[in-house]
Amino acid sequence: MNNGLKFGLIFLGGIALGALGTVTVSRGKLDLKPVAADLISRGIDVKDALMSKVEAVKEDMEDLTAEARQASEKRKAAKASREAGEVQA
Repeated sequence: MNNGLKFGLIFLGGIALGALGTVTVSRGKLDLKPVAADLISRGIDVKDALMSKVEAVKEDMEDLTAEARQASEKRKAAKASREAGEVQA
């Protein structure tokens, strides 16, 4: 099956699903407000969970960066002391 046919069938399926949803909502048999509120509240929960993970990763990266800076400074200080010892000798 080529991509054009596949995407065409997906498009037609979306149109059919949209038409079915429109008919259902227009007849009033489906109350979307509680469903939408539940969906939005779950989306907020997912966002909060993701943001806590992002903050944890951010803190870990900051710690890693600080450790790397300290190691770099130690290497620079050791190199400077070696060069100063060579100059005096």
